[in-house]
Amino acid sequence: MLQLRGVGKSFLGVQVLQDVDLELAAGEVHAVVGENGAGKSTLMKIASGVYHPDAGTVRWLGRDVSFRDPRQAQAAGIGIIHQEFNLLADRTVAQNVFLGREPLRRGLVDTAAMNERTASLLASIGEESLSPQAIVGRLGVAQQQVTEIVKALSLDARMLIMDEPTAALADHEVELLYGLVRRLKARGMGILYVSHRLKEVFDLTDRITVLKDGRRVTTVDTSSITADGLVRHMVGRELSHYYPPKSAEAGQERLTLQGAGNNRLHDISLALHAGQVLGICGLQGSGRSALARAIFGVDAFTRGNVHLDGASIRLSSPRQAIRAGIAYITEDRKAEGLTAQQSVLDNAMLATRALSPRWFATAGRTLKARELLAAVEVHAASEEQEVRYLSGGNQQKVILARWLALTPRVLLFDEPTRGIDVGAKAAIHDLIRKLASEGAAVLMISSDLPELLGMSDRLAVMRDGRIAGELPGTADEETVMRLATGASS
Repeated sequence: MLQLRGVGKSFLGVQVLQDVDLELAAGEVHAVVGENGAGKSTLMKIASGVYHPDAGTVRWLGRDVSFRDPRQAQAAGIGIIHQEFNLLADRTVAQNVFLGREPLRRGLVDTAAMNERTASLLASIGEESLSPQAIVGRLGVAQQQVTEIVKALSLDARMLIMDEPTAALADHEVELLYGLVRRLKARGMGILYVSHRLKEVFDLTDRITVLKDGRRVTTVDTSSITADGLVRHMVGRELSHYYPPKSAEAGQERLTLQGAGNNRLHDISLALHAGQVLGICGLQGSGRSALARAIFGVDAFTRGNVHLDGASIRLSSPRQAIRAGIAYITEDRKAEGLTAQQSVLDNAMLATRALSPRWFATAGRTLKARELLAAVEVHAASEEQEVRYLSGGNQQKVILARWLALTPRVLLFDEPTRGIDVGAKAAIHDLIRKLASEGAAVLMISSDLPELLGMSDRLAVMRDGRIAGELPGTADEETVMRLATGASS
């Protein structure tokens, strides 16, 4: 269907892509993987008509093409589903699907025909449970994604580009997407699938193209390569070296919960030790994030006891938690962790300024923030660059630098590597382990069970707002899932 040959692209003299080849066949799911900055997004934008290549050719359905803009690419049958959806929240599914192309009858929008056509498109991909009249803003992320896909199908798309399609999905929603991708493939649609998640790359795709530094490293059949081999192509290291060594022994009890609870959590008793990483496992909705938010005082505990270094404390607000030496790296860095239009330096100094506003202009504090940004290896054009323009991994490092400025005793990490590439993940893992080795107590939540097993010295499994059991860091996935699902009860 699609052939890119010798594609090159530069911006302001910086070569972003160079001599890249890529092919997509009908009925194929083809993954494009690589670290942030490898050129994946630029290549997808060339394929979908957003950018024009400086070199090379784009061939679509047997003919050389040069799309003027994305609309022309859409008209030719190329659809793209961005990680950030382009939907109007206050309109219905049908209104979003046919936005700007509404069927008319006697000069007025034919709502009945629009709903009927949308229902037919939904039925064609096995999604008949979603109503064309549902308000998009009231839908879950997975259903909004279905709406985007149906919008592309309404334009007679023969190929779909899916950019990080599971980044914002819960575990059960990922399974829905799996089924949808397989149904589209069975219909003969070609899918370019961009993802950092190796599991879904191996679960769904037929071939994989690896990009590194704007060049194609290799294209392989998915069945012919291992995860270890794929990581080696992407970042130059073995998967077995992906996680740093664990702690040999626990230090003193730093944070202790005894019978703690609120309206979401019940009878939580846990101990976080200095020098160790405590992994929190559980299915979506089990109370993992609620636990971190309660410790940090966002949705505070209303019963039970909390001790920090042996002293009883009551944390009823994030400000109190910060003053006590507790840091919280939230799972939603864009909505809750960053002020996107402020600079890298301003974001790194947010916690310091919140605690001591009178200090915020002092040279010493600013110098410390700069040193920490360098220490965690944030890559940015300058410290004045708006943080929204950084990669996900670098945004996460900025948040880390912010908290390190306060030398926290306890760090709460909620999905610390969600949506970042494998190279940046390894850097975050090293930072977490380094903080633990320096005496911090770390609580880490992750939906990526292999990551949690690779990083944790001990594990606590949650179910229905309670601790279902504790396990050593050497536990296997089956044991963890039996506790998480209640199969071992």
